[in-house]
Amino acid sequence: MTATLPSLDGRRFRMVSSTTSAVDPEAPSIFEYFERDGAIWGGYEGDTVTFGKFVGTRTADKIWVSFVHVLVADGTVVTGDGESDLELTEAGGIRLVEHYEMHGAPQLSVCEEISA
Repeated sequence: MTATLPSLDGRRFRMVSSTTSAVDPEAPSIFEYFERDGAIWGGYEGDTVTFGKFVGTRTADKIWVSFVHVLVADGTVVTGDGESDLELTEAGGIRLVEHYEMHGAPQLSVCEEISA
């Protein structure tokens, strides 16, 4: 399989929706991605997490990551993994549709690329 969308390297994304928690539109979580030779890594911080890190792989227009983050609310450390489908937005940016498990239940979140 070949990727149809460009590399995520150096791109930043903002969370626009999540089934895990309400997203603050004024201060959403911001994600920064790096990509090289099929490897993905990066970090994030925002309204519900003090900081988070992830590492994973990209195959075509799908990424798989393991993540760890610390919750703002109580300092709980949360770990997990998930897959994201990469999509093109109407504006020409990249959208990440993330499928993961948290609290023993399937979850869904959407992040969209922040224009440079």
